[in-house]
Amino acid sequence: MTVQKTERPPSGPTEVQTPAGGPRPSGPRKEPRRLAGLTPYLLLAPAIVATLLLLGWPLVNNGILSFQNLNMRQFILHLTEWNGFDNYKDVLTGEDFWRVTGRSVAFTAVNVVLIMGLGTLVGLLLARLGRKMRTFLLLGLVLTWAMPVVAASTVYQWLFAQRFGVVNWVLAKIGFESMADHDWLATQYSTFFVVLLLIVWMSIPFVAINLYAATTTIPKELYEAAALDGAGALKQFTQVTLPYLKPFLYATTFLEIIWVFKAFVQVFTINEGGPDRLTEILPVYAYIEGMGNQHFGMGAAIALLTIVILLAITSFYLRIVLKQEEDEL
Repeated sequence: MTVQKTERPPSGPTEVQTPAGGPRPSGPRKEPRRLAGLTPYLLLAPAIVATLLLLGWPLVNNGILSFQNLNMRQFILHLTEWNGFDNYKDVLTGEDFWRVTGRSVAFTAVNVVLIMGLGTLVGLLLARLGRKMRTFLLLGLVLTWAMPVVAASTVYQWLFAQRFGVVNWVLAKIGFESMADHDWLATQYSTFFVVLLLIVWMSIPFVAINLYAATTTIPKELYEAAALDGAGALKQFTQVTLPYLKPFLYATTFLEIIWVFKAFVQVFTINEGGPDRLTEILPVYAYIEGMGNQHFGMGAAIALLTIVILLAITSFYLRIVLKQEEDEL
């Protein structure tokens, strides 16, 4: 009598073989992968929606206004008078716009050069100081940075006041008696000097603190190796520190150009673009033409042209930065 042996199937899961070229079975693993691919877009969605609502919609409305002849009469009676490109034609063919544009570009360039130069020096000083002095200096920088713009502008108005200003009093005490009753806001260049001091003073903390943070990422072994090779302080800065800080300097300069170019509050608060509208920059010029002279369509056109000029300046700067980075590679 013979006993037939039967083979039991394996207890583990069996592999399902599919024919070559056939469809693969879809398992539950594909859903997590799809969700993982959508996660970045879901995280960006709130910021995109907020940007479209808070910036995109007002920009569209401003563009619509720039093609209208809108003054106080039309505004009160809810009248819409379209005038096409007449606002842009009047702005671009007038001398005032181009004069203010050149002034704005020069004003931005001087401020950015001073901000980046002094901010870099203060940031390098922070890296050299001891812990106590560094903490004390950082506290002063943070307090300066946290001060509201309108409050800082009011303080500078008090400092440079004609009769009771601290600056005139100090200058008179140290021997400059003619400065005791000097009006700093009476001329174009002296007014720009006050505004420049204000903007540079408020901007240095941002550059200095971020540059100090960037210096903490530089490996100390590089400085030790450079010192062993006989490199002095200047050579260590040019060969070790500066290459690490270049990306930071490029990005910070880009941000400062944008911030200074649209410095409406400081210029308007100090002297409202005076004297005789000689210190107007493009944001102030757009506000005075739109709100001050009640040419709302004209002000909207100037505001849009200001955005276009700012985009052109920043794109030109970014092109230079990208070209330098390609040359280094």
